Amino acid sequence: MSLLKNDLSEPMRRVAEHVYSAHFEEDEQLDKEYSPYRRDRMRQDIVYNLSFLQTAVEIDDQQLFANYAEWLFSLMVNLMPDLPTNRIREQMITHYQLIIQAIEKELDSSIIASYTTHLKRAIETTKVVQPKNKERNYAEGKYGFAREAYLNYLLNFDVQKAIEYMTSLYNNPFDLMEIYTEILRPVMVEIGERWHDNELSVDEEHYMTSITQLVVSRFYDVIFDSPKEKGRMLCCSVGSELHEMGARMISDLFEHDGWDSVYLGAGVPLQAISKAIERHKPDLIALSVTMPQHLSICKEIVEHVRSTFPSVKIAVGGRAFTMTDAVNTKWPIDLASNDAKELITWANVTFLETANEDAIACD
Repeated sequence: MSLLKNDLSEPMRRVAEHVYSAHFEEDEQLDKEYSPYRRDRMRQDIVYNLSFLQTAVEIDDQQLFANYAEWLFSLMVNLMPDLPTNRIREQMITHYQLIIQAIEKELDSSIIASYTTHLKRAIETTKVVQPKNKERNYAEGKYGFAREAYLNYLLNFDVQKAIEYMTSLYNNPFDLMEIYTEILRPVMVEIGERWHDNELSVDEEHYMTSITQLVVSRFYDVIFDSPKEKGRMLCCSVGSELHEMGARMISDLFEHDGWDSVYLGAGVPLQAISKAIERHKPDLIALSVTMPQHLSICKEIVEHVRSTFPSVKIAVGGRAFTMTDAVNTKWPIDLASNDAKELITWANVTFLETANEDAIACD
């Protein structure tokens, strides 16, 4: 889990180097605790952490970095089981303090306060946060048996049985919306949690995602055979985002519901999105963000679409938005939702209202 340094501004890159060096100067014990591998990961993670901080400042979000600090603490506890929890807490607090010191040296005085506010909140969060309870309830409720069975196939890397099982559930007893939102999505969230808890490696998580993409592809005949009698929607992931399952599933469900969907894929830049809107003239654009570092890019796209194509409805969603505060009131969007059923219901109502208004205007 790392970002390219190009994701940071030049001053923030210098901050990253200062912080890395200062850690070992400040804490001699790290020489014993950190292997060459851990040192390399530490350098990468400093860049990763600073990218979150930079994004929080850019979008002026008061919750993003504090929520990230809580998530990061639990991650570090899971990744370094040989260290006591309070030792990790001490390291993380020192980490944020060193960032403050480096920022005061490297950044323009006019923006230092914005950064330190987020860092001080992260320090206070880290002082009291406790490691996350690993109890999970993904296998409970009406869909629990299906989630558990599908997850077991993934954990055993049994591609054929995973595909056969999920396709067997279609209309017996679940519809496509249930399969996507109540089984596949919760299982993918569970896989992410297991990676976070150091129970799965990155390559295992990626492989299980690829299996789920294969499962989804088996429903394409059903999805694209649906009559298209509603509006047109355009969907994509933004920035350098490579997590596309959420956006892909939203596009599929709209298509199945009778919309003409245009799926642009992952890592789509602003210029490409703008050209796609000009070409396809969608009624709705849905933007997905999984990694919070890309929220500032998403905000830029939203503002461009709103000013350039004012009649197009804008919806945003994805896991990144669960870490933010009041996006609905701060961004010029029409809806923020991580619930596919809610999004489609809202779009259908909005499209019907627009169609009725157009009909009245024609009369």
